[in-house]
Amino acid sequence: MRNASVAKRYGLALFTIAKEQQLIQEIENELRVVKEVFSQNKELTTLLQSPKLSLAKKKEFLKNVFTDISTNVLNTLFLLTDKQRIDQTTAVVDSYIAYANEDRGVAEATVYSVRELSTEELSTISQTFASKIGKQSLNIENVVDDSILGGVKVRIGNTIYDGSLTRKLVRIKKDIMLRRS
Repeated sequence: MRNASVAKRYGLALFTIAKEQQLIQEIENELRVVKEVFSQNKELTTLLQSPKLSLAKKKEFLKNVFTDISTNVLNTLFLLTDKQRIDQTTAVVDSYIAYANEDRGVAEATVYSVRELSTEELSTISQTFASKIGKQSLNIENVVDDSILGGVKVRIGNTIYDGSLTRKLVRIKKDIMLRRS
């Protein structure tokens, strides 16, 4: 719980700066890169938490790894390093993205389908589900999942809308089993 509130505070602080400077999207793009680097390189966090490296060396390392990011994002990473909270980097990024999405009236969604969906199909899904949750649009990540057999499954936050063929077959099976007993 404490870590979540820490990430929210840092995310909100960075979002406030980005909004004041009208750089919300640019900083979000940079933070997505930072999150990907930290997610794909778990040893990076371990290295930056090591007491064997001085703060100056850690900051120099961050500066060398993230050469193309803005001062605001780099200073946030420096602050997380100074406060020994670099392990919260991905949570801070998620928090920032949540604030940015809220500001734009957008929600993050994952759509599971048997095949890669077209831009038009994703747009239709975005319009349909955004109105259901009171948002203007959805940022959709399309995940190909052969196990659903057909249809789509949409996850928005903690809510799942399951229109997959697999789910329908499970319901039919339950109905048949209930009728037998």
